[in-house]
Amino acid sequence: MIRKQPWFERQFPTSLPADLFPVVVERLRGTPARLEDRLSSLPASILTRRSGSTWSTQENAGHLLDLEPLWLARAEDLLARRPEMTPADLTNRRTHEANHNAAPLGRILGGFRQARSVLVRRLEAVEDAALTYTAPHPRLRAPMSLVDHAFFVAEHDDYHLARMTELLIEFGME
Repeated sequence: MIRKQPWFERQFPTSLPADLFPVVVERLRGTPARLEDRLSSLPASILTRRSGSTWSTQENAGHLLDLEPLWLARAEDLLARRPEMTPADLTNRRTHEANHNAAPLGRILGGFRQARSVLVRRLEAVEDAALTYTAPHPRLRAPMSLVDHAFFVAEHDDYHLARMTELLIEFGME
């Protein structure tokens, strides 16, 4: 398997066209179903198993849930035309302290589905004119529009889904 580029080394396109927005929102809508499909039949012993000091498959899923408030806050920042988007906690303290391995998988998946539906509904309600405003991404220092932000979130989803696949391959489940 080809090794993926580490998240913090990634660069992201900006100035994506507005007509890409519905497609990206559809990617975001589909992540809960993809996550459930990927994980729901796996035993807890595999879901909670770590590879070295990295997050387990279930912790990766929990991390997706943990970041939903940030994604919504950044969408609201852009819609309110704030000068910069809300910064992330780059230490991922929330995920490290959440003890996602002790939670039932269904709680993580259900929470993620619910939180993601809030984000998708908010994005679907925006007017076309709202897609042109940009604000700098706090870490990347690149101007991002709502289209760019939605793409960034979709890429983050896929990054962690790919990580889960890597773990499942490593554990002989793929």
